[in-house]
Amino acid sequence: MSAAALAPLALDGPGAPPRSNGELVFAEPWESRAFGMAVALHDAGAFDWPAFQAALIARIAAWEADRSGDETWSYYVHWLGALEDVLVADGTLGNRDITERAGRLAARPAGHDHDREHGHGHGAPADHREH
Repeated sequence: MSAAALAPLALDGPGAPPRSNGELVFAEPWESRAFGMAVALHDAGAFDWPAFQAALIARIAAWEADRSGDETWSYYVHWLGALEDVLVADGTLGNRDITERAGRLAARPAGHDHDREHGHGHGAPADHREH
């Protein structure tokens, strides 16, 4: 990702992504995908970055105000929620689109997309023998 693509990211404050030694930190592969998806959609003109930042800060503030003591913090859950918020607000997505897609993703088996050699044709080459 270019430095220009990262320029609108907050370095500190409530909307700043997790960092370690200045580098972005992703605990799970889906977090980096969510991050990249938002940056790519912004770069493609799907939404204005200040609107996304405001939605992210609002999501985080709402979580802080309403959370229970045992609820686990996940920055990228709020990141995805903010992305949904801005895409729904401008009509790019409908709530039904999000619900249907989330249902399809939730129905996939655990670990579905983490392994490059699981036979979907995008990892290691399949064994193609001539008969």
